Amino acid sequence: MTDTVIPAETLLSTASSSLLKPYGLDNDSLQMVLGQVMSRGVDFADLYFQYSRAEGWQLEEGIVKSGSFSIDQGVGVRAVSGDKTAFAYTDDITLPALQQAAAATRAIAHAGAEARVEVPALTHDRRGKLHLARPALYLPHDPLTSLKDADKVSLLEKIERIARSLDPRVSQVIAGLAGEYDVVLVARSDGLVAADVRPLVRLSLQVIVEANGRREQGSAGGGGRFDYAYFTEEIITQYAKLAVHQAITNLDARPAPAGSMTVVLGAGWPGILLHEAIGHGLEGDFNRKGSSAFSGRVGDQVAASGVTVVDDGTIARRRGSLNIDDEGNPTNCTVLIEDGILKGYMQDTLNARLMGVPVTGNARRESFAHIPMPRMTNTYMLNGDKDPQEIIKSVKHGLYAANFGGGQVDITSGKFVFSAAEAYMIEDGKITYPVKGATLIGNGPDVLTRVSMIGNDMSLDPGVGTCGKEGQSVPVGVGQPTLKIDSLTVGGTV
Repeated sequence: MTDTVIPAETLLSTASSSLLKPYGLDNDSLQMVLGQVMSRGVDFADLYFQYSRAEGWQLEEGIVKSGSFSIDQGVGVRAVSGDKTAFAYTDDITLPALQQAAAATRAIAHAGAEARVEVPALTHDRRGKLHLARPALYLPHDPLTSLKDADKVSLLEKIERIARSLDPRVSQVIAGLAGEYDVVLVARSDGLVAADVRPLVRLSLQVIVEANGRREQGSAGGGGRFDYAYFTEEIITQYAKLAVHQAITNLDARPAPAGSMTVVLGAGWPGILLHEAIGHGLEGDFNRKGSSAFSGRVGDQVAASGVTVVDDGTIARRRGSLNIDDEGNPTNCTVLIEDGILKGYMQDTLNARLMGVPVTGNARRESFAHIPMPRMTNTYMLNGDKDPQEIIKSVKHGLYAANFGGGQVDITSGKFVFSAAEAYMIEDGKITYPVKGATLIGNGPDVLTRVSMIGNDMSLDPGVGTCGKEGQSVPVGVGQPTLKIDSLTVGGTV
């Protein structure tokens, strides 16, 4: 995509056409409702409109086994008083329903309690203060209409054929295609009106192989903020090769050893460990409440020298990127840790105001029916100066974790457990044989201090990440260069 400057008015016009004009709403309506919410004791209020269409296709055993299509729309009304939030939402975008949601929000705010209610069911046409002077991060395309339904099925059939052709041991292929088209509009009590049009696509692949009575699996996929044209034959062939390679590798894998050892993390998707074990602990709400292992530590050395971690919502077409966050603020590249020193946290409006720090454009919500909170966008570690092969050669005995599966993290303590989907032993500076059943066990803040070598091969994940927090899921990105971590606990099977 070439750099494209999309005026705020263009996005506002699209949002107005979808969310306001069909229901007879205009700027006067918005201002009246905001005025209704902004009663005595309310510091801040906003309206968040959303129109969303989504689809999903899944191919298994050569046929479409499941499919889905949904249309959703509505508005959330929020009032903030001190550290309390009052919130109501409705899927009925009419002025009476909007006024009822506003009345419910004001009532909750007066009660001084944080709560959520659903009411039987808001917005625009004002020029926003915010203009997208920077190039758009993605074009306002509708992915769902970018390909005919028959061609979507053909795309899944093609990736299945490619995967099966790569190795005769492939016994089963499951392929999924998903697309979303979101239109959002934010109106705030400070006068700002902003909008965004957000495309999102994802292709996923799971491969099962069988040999000598043993079954293993591998997975791959990717996506981002574009339409289905991204998935060329070259791209889907790459996905198929990665999934089959991972599955075949696991067929030959030996049981993973257990104990404390040097661990080398691969570049790209293994950054999910960074996201979970460290990233969540750097979100503003946890730190304002003092529940994070990083609370009150700005300015402290929290990681080894050379470790720099950023959250960047401004990378073109990335899954975790946004032109504006869900409060209407432009996203940023926020330095969280610089050369081992904690510089700050990811912030939304509420937590930034209470902590006396700038907003970072990290307010996110799953939908109009959810309260925004500080969340990650694309979180990654910057490059170091070591060649990845040099890192491997420096390890006498250890584990190389090339890819990850699932994991669990305790935000307060920073403790984590992650399973490796693809891992190998390192012996005398060489990657030798694959292992299965390896889990990494440690503490996020502690792991940062054990990073002894940082590669020069930083890469971002292919566009598959979804982050959960307090029941809300949002798309995110992760990344890192190859990392050497000294003395990490590995839970294995032998």
